Amino acid sequence: MIDRLEKEVDMLERHLQVLKMVIESEPIGIVKMSNETGYPHHKVRYSLRVLEEENLIEPSSQGAITTERTQEFVDELDDKLDEIVNKLESMKIEEAAEVEN
Repeated sequence: MIDRLEKEVDMLERHLQVLKMVIESEPIGIVKMSNETGYPHHKVRYSLRVLEEENLIEPSSQGAITTERTQEFVDELDDKLDEIVNKLESMKIEEAAEVEN
């Protein structure tokens, strides 16, 4: 169960790193992103597809570029991540176990 969560977090980290590269270097292609991040081409391609499905990037003839929605997503990202961290913190069992002892 936790292994699956870790894999999801790793994938989210990759998606966000790819998005950051697009924001900083648009237009940017798969080969350059793969070379700079060390991620294999197929993983970069998958992240780009996910980001495109979320309307955060779009393809161009020179490479991936941001969309009108990108800045709004970035502006909300920290708050959303904080909410997730708080939820995970509240799930810790060791704190509950200490109270019972």
